[in-house]
Amino acid sequence: MKVMLVLGKLVTGLAWVMMLYNLVVPFAGNISVVLNILFAMTIFMHCFQTLIFHTMFKPLLQLKKSDYLQVFLFGVFSLLQYRKQVMDKQAQL
Repeated sequence: MKVMLVLGKLVTGLAWVMMLYNLVVPFAGNISVVLNILFAMTIFMHCFQTLIFHTMFKPLLQLKKSDYLQVFLFGVFSLLQYRKQVMDKQAQL
């Protein structure tokens, strides 16, 4: 599971780099428009996932700004990582 989370974060990071690069130096043709639309959708979805993260995990874990940033950048892969932390913490009780 840990390998899948790391691979997912790497792929997500690569997608962010491509979408941000496209804003600075637009790719030729329709790919630029598609990447801009995907960038907007990604920002919206990751904001939504950060809100979910705050709602669900705030009572269970002490959260820092870096935790919120991780969820915003890596989305569901970070959510799964924090979910595992909570489950491990509850299993110890």
